[in-house]
Amino acid sequence: MTIDPGLRRLALRTLLAAFPGHTAPDWATDLLTQGLAGYTLFGYNISDGDQLAALTGQLRAARPDALLAIDEEGGDVTRLAHRTGSPYPGNAALGAIGDLDLTRRVYHAIGTELTAAGINLNLAPTVDVNTATDNPIIGTRSFGADPVRVAVHAAAAVVGLQQAGVAACAKHFPGHGATVTDSHHDLPTVDVTEQVLRERELPPFAAIVAAGAKAVMTAHIRVPVLTGDDPATFSRAVLTDLLRDEFGFTGVIVTDALEMQGAKRIAGGIGPAAVRALDAGADLLCLGADIDLEIVEQVAADIVAAIKDGSLSLARVEEAAARNDALAAWTAGSIEVEASPRLGYDAARRAVSVEGSLDGFEHPFVVQLRAGHTIAEGAVPWGLTMHLADTPQLAVAADETSVDALIDAAAGRPIVLVGRHTHRNPAARSLAEQLAAVHPLAVVEMGWPAGWRPRGAQAFITTYGASHANGRAAAEVLGLAG
Repeated sequence: MTIDPGLRRLALRTLLAAFPGHTAPDWATDLLTQGLAGYTLFGYNISDGDQLAALTGQLRAARPDALLAIDEEGGDVTRLAHRTGSPYPGNAALGAIGDLDLTRRVYHAIGTELTAAGINLNLAPTVDVNTATDNPIIGTRSFGADPVRVAVHAAAAVVGLQQAGVAACAKHFPGHGATVTDSHHDLPTVDVTEQVLRERELPPFAAIVAAGAKAVMTAHIRVPVLTGDDPATFSRAVLTDLLRDEFGFTGVIVTDALEMQGAKRIAGGIGPAAVRALDAGADLLCLGADIDLEIVEQVAADIVAAIKDGSLSLARVEEAAARNDALAAWTAGSIEVEASPRLGYDAARRAVSVEGSLDGFEHPFVVQLRAGHTIAEGAVPWGLTMHLADTPQLAVAADETSVDALIDAAAGRPIVLVGRHTHRNPAARSLAEQLAAVHPLAVVEMGWPAGWRPRGAQAFITTYGASHANGRAAAEVLGLAG
């Protein structure tokens, strides 16, 4: 079916698509010349800095003002350093340090790297208040559990990124920190009163609006007091009445990936989700990671059909496209340069917390417990392994070993047990508790800090993240860095 070319171009101007590979296929560059707003780049698009610069150059040759976005949060969520781990600590570590200028400088450094790579929209910072200890998707991506702390660091992060000429996209509005469900897989619910929402979830978003954030990302979460049964991404009460009219936000509202189950399943597909998000007030529709030409064309066709049948206002789509154009124009401005190669590593070291004593752990046996990763994080290397020189070590799943096996392997050495969200894994938790009762043990926790401590452990080290910088910091604190 042939669709109106003018309306198709208008629909494309609201879409942030994706493609596979280290070079853009012809259809991807063709879409840019036909009006597509831009692309989100993922780890699978990146091998190294030179290749990434060539890729963004290829895309900008098709259209210089394309929006090229990425999830570069530092810490546990990195695309630039997905093969090695980020050289910067994440938000939990920065929040624990409490130095606002350091947060600004770290995000400015990230922004400088993105600018050099040809990327102009960072889908960061995460400004959710992580009040659910077992939150499966936010965790160390958050600056903390205190709304004021998160708010001031969120504003500093936005300023830092945008001083480098990269548009900040604060996420996930109106707050994903109180959930215990991952919206990639289902529709989480935050069933609280409006007063709780305003006191706990919303202050960071008010702060980033005041700081001049160029973009805000929606959350695929249900907040019944505001959204009823729908996710916030489809809620006019959230996107238009609250964010636009009450908070006074004038920038671009970006959706979280519409391929996520928290949106696609509720709407009945990516295309219907795109129409509902636009109608609610979203401007830039992030389609997701597993996207091809057929999906892009179908979403554009669904938007055009909705305009034609009157279920979606033409003026609303024109408004969205104009905002996206303005954002792309802003990123073409001048930037400030401020670089420090050790910045992230020095910051990560400041975040490390040591409870107890490390006396006697000069020559330990290091055991890293294998742990999974979220879709947002991806399979990025983590831990101490890459930072150790002559220290004997072992990587093992908690449910595939035993206390006796580890003690035998340690051969008389004290054990340093390295984990990520250890308290959430029953096998890992039990193993640590049993080890601590019978053998000298220090625990390194590289996930979201919880109240759990294994009784009898001589030391408990918290890094507030699992980036390359966090791992290096832990190795340095232990005196083991090679």
